[in-house]
Amino acid sequence: MSLAPSPARVAVYSGTFDPLTLGHEDVVRRAAALFDELIIAVAMAHHKKTRFSLHERLDMASEFAAGLHGARVRVLPFEGLMMDFCREQAAHAVVRGIRNMADFDYEVQMAAMNRKLNPGVETVFLLPQADLQCISSTLVREIATLGGDVSQMVSPEVAARLLPPALQA
Repeated sequence: MSLAPSPARVAVYSGTFDPLTLGHEDVVRRAAALFDELIIAVAMAHHKKTRFSLHERLDMASEFAAGLHGARVRVLPFEGLMMDFCREQAAHAVVRGIRNMADFDYEVQMAAMNRKLNPGVETVFLLPQADLQCISSTLVREIATLGGDVSQMVSPEVAARLLPPALQA
């Protein structure tokens, strides 16, 4: 008796990733080890002004994903409801990074709403490493804009993109 192969376990990790931080990268690495395939879903984010264009944010995520040898990680843009995107991608789970209780409170409410929209998709919460939990894209952008050092918060490639145009190589 042969068993039919089980379908691939696909998860989606969504965000604006403006910019992609070391905390995001940590969550991606760990989620990629838990699932057969991980999709980094970069939000078009029409609802807010981003520092980087969608194309630039996709490039940052793709550059990082290309360095994950052996992991099946794809980078795709998305707009609209995450649960619709999950349905289109045949995803079984949504991965969310949780840094603190404020994130947890927001994400629990979002997970409950997502379950109503698509009960077949589970939400998986991952904590970044302790030394990365204070990092947020908003704070990274602000520190970089004010000339601060963000080298402990983002990859060297992202840090170079955060430099003022006159200082970029």
